[in-house]
Amino acid sequence: MSSVLRILLRRLGISVIVLIGVSMLIFAIARIIPGDPARIALGPNATAEQVVMIRTEMHLDEPIVAQYGHFVADVLRGDLGTSLYTNRPVTTDIAEFLPATLELVIFAGILMVGFGLPLGILAARHRGRWPDHVVRVLTLLTVSAPSFVWAVILMLLFAFYLPLFPVAGRLDSAYDITRVTGFLTVDTLIAGNFGAFLDALHHLVLPAVALALSGIGQAARLTRANMVETYDKPYIEMAEAYGFFPSRIARRYAFKPSLIPSLTIIGLDFAAMLGNAFLVEAVFAWPGLSRYGVAVILRKDLNAIMGTVLIIALTFLVVNIIVDLLIAFLNTRIRHSTRGAT
Repeated sequence: MSSVLRILLRRLGISVIVLIGVSMLIFAIARIIPGDPARIALGPNATAEQVVMIRTEMHLDEPIVAQYGHFVADVLRGDLGTSLYTNRPVTTDIAEFLPATLELVIFAGILMVGFGLPLGILAARHRGRWPDHVVRVLTLLTVSAPSFVWAVILMLLFAFYLPLFPVAGRLDSAYDITRVTGFLTVDTLIAGNFGAFLDALHHLVLPAVALALSGIGQAARLTRANMVETYDKPYIEMAEAYGFFPSRIARRYAFKPSLIPSLTIIGLDFAAMLGNAFLVEAVFAWPGLSRYGVAVILRKDLNAIMGTVLIIALTFLVVNIIVDLLIAFLNTRIRHSTRGAT
């Protein structure tokens, strides 16, 4: 059995345990939040008999251990229950709203990697000089403000004062695109409508940039710090003594060893975007899962809360597994240590 496969199986086992723990924790928290979910769902004008009926259907009249048992049994069957907020199956809501958030987070992640790593390399190559100072100031500025602040600033600058980008939504109402994957950038290409594809990208820019700015700053600062430390290594001094081009030294000998700790933080930031996206989605009226999650929490929609949290936790774990595999692929010492341990 290969070392990478061993790492994958080990991470999968840990992920199952984490998911069970998350489900138990959020299940307990959802039950102790003040308010009767049955009464909230039916409204103040519902009769006592109607409330009792809903409580029986949701097993709220049973002990909490029995309620959790019903929940686990339903999840294993692929049934997350019915949302009291939308009156639809929670799986249907997640299938509708999750692609919008994933599309936003993936695009923001591309921006984070595409700008954060090169800025960190640029600052490290010119450490102590003006490019380094400029990058450090810019990255400190991006990290110091949360995503929703950047969302408001970008909307004011580029949607109101300079009307270059749309204010809200994912696609102009003039386009009628058949939903296939839920990713509009993909569905528009499947439909062969290049104009709609450009419009979907146009709508993505501002929310994705707002969501990515903090990650760009963190990735750049971490990459710079790791590369500056790597530049003090003896093999870097030897490469400089042999007269290698600075760009080659930065790219081949300084960046790759510095990538592993940066990759870990980038993976965590990428996964955390799923939970942090709700304020950006609220500002830009983006119909995503994070915005949906906030709505169901405010209405104490237990089934929808559990489904949303589990999906976000599952995505977070998948991203971390991918990052661990990439680190194992880049760092041969991890693979060798895993092989030796078994």
